[in-house]
Amino acid sequence: MKIAALIVAAGRSSRMGNFKPMLQLGSITIAERVVTNFRQAGIQKIVMVTGYQAAELERHLANRNLIFLRNEKYAETQMFDSVRIGLEYLKDKADRILFCPVDVPLFTAETVHRLLETDAPLVTPICDGVIGHPIVIRSDLVDKILAHSGERGLKGAMEASGAEHVYLEVSDEGIRHDADTPDDYEELLQLHNASLIRSSIQISLSKEKPFFDEQCYTLLSLIRETGSVREAGARMHISYSTCWNMIRTLESQLKNPLLLRTQGGSKGSHSELTVYGTDLIDRYERYSRDLRRYADETFQTYFSDIFKN
Repeated sequence: MKIAALIVAAGRSSRMGNFKPMLQLGSITIAERVVTNFRQAGIQKIVMVTGYQAAELERHLANRNLIFLRNEKYAETQMFDSVRIGLEYLKDKADRILFCPVDVPLFTAETVHRLLETDAPLVTPICDGVIGHPIVIRSDLVDKILAHSGERGLKGAMEASGAEHVYLEVSDEGIRHDADTPDDYEELLQLHNASLIRSSIQISLSKEKPFFDEQCYTLLSLIRETGSVREAGARMHISYSTCWNMIRTLESQLKNPLLLRTQGGSKGSHSELTVYGTDLIDRYERYSRDLRRYADETFQTYFSDIFKN
């Protein structure tokens, strides 16, 4: 099963007074924390829809291996319009989609695991009677959501879909805390400072040195989707030359070609993954997900009794 995450970060943060995604939460920003949470849960494909201050936010997250889409009309549209952009892109690229606004940064990987284990078309976490994020949307509902009028946003679209909607009780307070106002932000900081220590791992394949990691995985996945090295790099906010340097390094280490490339023609050059390249990224995705799950479970075995609030 293919899982993807959709983070919406296109708004102007007018009630906050500062650009929410770039506010600090400890040593990292709110946007970085949301991405980190999904990565820790084993989610490899993460899409972020930007708008207001898009270039600044994309530069800030350029090393986080995201896929960036833009809502160019962010000033005249609602959050649901940004959700539509992300869902339209992901509907045929994932079986289930985790949606979260960028200003809900403290949900845990354990919550993500529990949401994904719940077999329902729509799954929303609820803590102490308050619903929160992320929300799981099954891909076969996306067309119904996209066709919705927009009344009452994503909530109205989910209700109008007529699909079964499970509200999953969790003990994770992070699902219900956002950063909509300065007071909300202060509460986030307090919750962050009291949060539990957790495991964190970076997964790479190595020979003498690491050569295949999350960035390589994201690049190859985007080349498979777009048929273009240039387009893949643009969506990751990395240069065309950097993309090719990565590909050449990978092929020299793996001793196998990763791309088939055709030149010229009315539509320009086209790149696609070899069978070997496709198999490589599929295996890496499954390996990363399983390894992170094992790391979380092992962490609980050894440390849950000493790292408590």
